[in-house]
Amino acid sequence: MNVFILNTGRCGSTTFIKASSHITNFSSGHETLAGTLGEGRLAYADNHIEADNRLSWFLGRLDNAYGDNAFYVHLSRNRQAVAKSYGQRIEGGIIRAYRRGMLMRLPQRYPPEIIAGDYCDTVTANIELFLKDKTRKMAMQLENIEQQFPIFWQAIGAEGDLQAAMAEWQVTHNATTTTLTPKALFKKIKRGLVR
Repeated sequence: MNVFILNTGRCGSTTFIKASSHITNFSSGHETLAGTLGEGRLAYADNHIEADNRLSWFLGRLDNAYGDNAFYVHLSRNRQAVAKSYGQRIEGGIIRAYRRGMLMRLPQRYPPEIIAGDYCDTVTANIELFLKDKTRKMAMQLENIEQQFPIFWQAIGAEGDLQAAMAEWQVTHNATTTTLTPKALFKKIKRGLVR
């Protein structure tokens, strides 16, 4: 059985995989097939736990490949916290792609956190619609992860070191830094994102 951690990003997905690395009867990875095209994009090994926020844009294909034969986690975090974290990363990654590619002609006047909040709403709605007919699923919130991760562990029949897995949640992985390089700061000032 495969397990997919569907999420917006900036909500503990990297830490989720670090914790899952202590499971001995599943492999686990974070964005392991990113950069892969076609059928290979969703060709995960059996008994694999995958976290990749870009899966929210492949949900139709994920349904075709795995349907109700997988276990799905909707991992979330307080919307404002996610939007704030992404707002500090507006010049890179998925938010840049969303702003420039999906929203296309969005005026420059919108603050980064507003754009990031819109992204969160879109991804969350996509995931919720996808999960409507799934029978093996679990909603998990980063704010309640210490209570919920052991339930997840049991739900998938995980074996391994639960205590070591729980210790991973005490470590901050992939944190957003608020320090900008001079080049990044110049770009933000030039675009009116920082005054």
